[in-house]
Amino acid sequence: MKAINKNDFSEFVDDLIENDDREVVGVQTKSNEFAFDPLKSAEDLRLDYDVTILPPKKYFMPQRETLVEYNLNEGETTPVNQVVPRIIMGIHPYDLVAIEQMDKVFEDTHEDPYYLEKRRQSVLVGVNMANVSDRSFAHTMGTATTDTGYDIMLTDIGDRYAIEVGSSKGSNLLEKAGQAVDDITTDEIRKVKQFKEELPKKFKKDTKFDPFELPSLLKNYYENDEFWEENAEDCLSCGTCNLVCPTCYCFDVQDVNDISLSEGERLRTWDGCMLEAFAEVAGDENFREEKAARYRHRYMRKGRYMYNRFGDIACVGCGRCSEQCLPDIADPVEVFNQMKEGTS
Repeated sequence: MKAINKNDFSEFVDDLIENDDREVVGVQTKSNEFAFDPLKSAEDLRLDYDVTILPPKKYFMPQRETLVEYNLNEGETTPVNQVVPRIIMGIHPYDLVAIEQMDKVFEDTHEDPYYLEKRRQSVLVGVNMANVSDRSFAHTMGTATTDTGYDIMLTDIGDRYAIEVGSSKGSNLLEKAGQAVDDITTDEIRKVKQFKEELPKKFKKDTKFDPFELPSLLKNYYENDEFWEENAEDCLSCGTCNLVCPTCYCFDVQDVNDISLSEGERLRTWDGCMLEAFAEVAGDENFREEKAARYRHRYMRKGRYMYNRFGDIACVGCGRCSEQCLPDIADPVEVFNQMKEGTS
């Protein structure tokens, strides 16, 4: 474990912005909220934020990306993978856990080169949470801290940041800071330990469930139509909960033709299971036409389906879905607590 003075860290970030060939992005204030965006100065970087609007998955699975360009007149079909090497600053542990889950998905069965190449060309700089969103329950989900998934992890210990190195990419990046990085003291190691031990006290959500109870709870509630209909009654089917979720990866693929019909591109865009048309197939059949069925599917996917496939609970407790839901019916804690209380 190493450490660096905060002023030296700012100079290090500024040097990366100016001299590194990679794009440096980090968390910044945007209209009184927080968002990942390219950095112009270390002064803009906020490592004390609570939660960002969108997770950093947007850099590996963009909201809209071109997969193929084609020209029928010339008989050409050209694969496109627009990879921008990046250093991503200030990723919270729950988002790092979510990225690890996404890695499994895009490596499974048929590897996705578009996602994976962007991951390979990125350096992840994590930061332990100094502040916690009122909606977050990451401590319950076991994602408030993590020992994996980062190249570098920072912890605020006063005038300095403690630094944990998680990979060779992290070591190589840290070398650019030179002599500004030195050995951590015994007292500072104690501060890091204390920081992590006290972190659960910052969470305000009252959770009554254990995350690894969720597969069995959801199985028992699958056919409880009344439960899902009541909880989904005010749902707008807007799909916002899907779009802000760090573990949602569903997408749609469309061919967009030029007006000449001789050339165009194949696009991949984000999609979500809460949208009414998501489960439509040929012949106008819709396998989840009712919003209660879509609502149930979302929770099954988070707490049961991904667990059955990969052993992961695909909710990391970030709280984005409940924070962004207009009718305020997307809070997983409320749903999971109801199921737990109903079986107690």
